[in-house]
Amino acid sequence: MRYLHTMVRVKDLDASLHFYTTLFGLEEVRRTQNEKGRYTLVFLAAPGDKADATAKGAPCLELTYNWDTEDYTGGRNFGHLAYEVDDIYATCQRLMDNGITINRPPRDGHMAFVRSPDGISIEILQKGSSLPTAEPWASMGNTGAW
Repeated sequence: MRYLHTMVRVKDLDASLHFYTTLFGLEEVRRTQNEKGRYTLVFLAAPGDKADATAKGAPCLELTYNWDTEDYTGGRNFGHLAYEVDDIYATCQRLMDNGITINRPPRDGHMAFVRSPDGISIEILQKGSSLPTAEPWASMGNTGAW
């Protein structure tokens, strides 16, 4: 398992970048804009983590800017923690066997979401290529929110 990123939703991307980079000292390592989804993702790293963040994609702070305005209440601005695992199916099965609800099953063999006992959303990503589609995951529906 490898820690990837923490996602925080931001209302004003410029103001957030000013805070996190100019004032706080993080450095931008990559940016993605998605026209269809209407969002921008900006990944930031501490100077001491920049080489790993650039080469390996982690550890990062992900700023998510949704182009359509939204007031984030109730902690919705904090998105999720993300971890990469060697076998997403085995990880989800182990969690499920221990009473953890798989909120978004790994139907695609690549991504799943669970929640911690405190309600923190955790994204689980398959290391490397997606695993082949497999049951019971392929037909399992979403449960709750993530």
